[in-house]
Amino acid sequence: MKKILFKGCGTAIVTPFNENGVDLQEFEKLIEFQIQEGVDAIIVCGTTGESSCMTVDERKETILCALKVANHRVPIIAGTGGNCTQNVIEFTKWAESVGVDGALIVTPYYNKTTQSGLIAHYTAIANSTSLPIILYSVPSRTGVNITPETCFELSKISNIVAIKEASGNLSQIAEIKSLCRENLHVYSGNDDQIVPILSLGGLGVISVLSNVAPKYTHEMVHNYLNGNIVEATDMQLDSIGLIKALFCEVNPIPVKAALNMLGYNVGIPRLPLIEMSEKGKERMRLELKNFGLLK
Repeated sequence: MKKILFKGCGTAIVTPFNENGVDLQEFEKLIEFQIQEGVDAIIVCGTTGESSCMTVDERKETILCALKVANHRVPIIAGTGGNCTQNVIEFTKWAESVGVDGALIVTPYYNKTTQSGLIAHYTAIANSTSLPIILYSVPSRTGVNITPETCFELSKISNIVAIKEASGNLSQIAEIKSLCRENLHVYSGNDDQIVPILSLGGLGVISVLSNVAPKYTHEMVHNYLNGNIVEATDMQLDSIGLIKALFCEVNPIPVKAALNMLGYNVGIPRLPLIEMSEKGKERMRLELKNFGLLK
């Protein structure tokens, strides 16, 4: 059985920006809030963290900040993926050197590759580090899907331990678990599919929802894992309205707006993403109120 990086809720945390770059003071507040609310891991510099619009130095300082604030209280998993294998190797090796607990590595985007290319890409990265690696399949954003057969081949590599599955295809996820069993753990990459993926043997979620509702998302997963299936299912269904609002515009546009409404100062996304529309903000405020997060 492969190493388990975490069970439960891992927050794909946003990166706060101001006119000077990354707002590390605000980021520290976000990290502390997540830990106090009981999340099981924090994923830094992922898609939600806008890593593709950050400089290498900004990514490094953000990861170092997360490590300092967390101080081993929860695992810190760094998003180190990209579409140049050598760059990913170099950044993953750096992340290992500073003490992160794992690496989340998205499929190459834009230049893309074949399934054989994915195997070669991830094998080269895994061979360069001893960090546990979580594959990340999100074809709606990258144009690349990791097939169940490719997952099976990659599961043979000792430090490729899990996949964040955001294809939305539950049949595919079932096939991945059927082929790989305990040689590849599965985390939901979609907040509206947490309980369905847990029912197929998933270990938890890498979540956008938990930026604003960390305790709730943590409890949803652990209710399921502890056998409280009905309660977990109700929590999943009760959160659908808020989840839909969090994805009514391109992530992380809505979640940054939501955090600002909740009293944080995370700024707006970097171009090419823009601030949430007024119509979107109205919807978000309504859903935050319905969920009990705003008065």
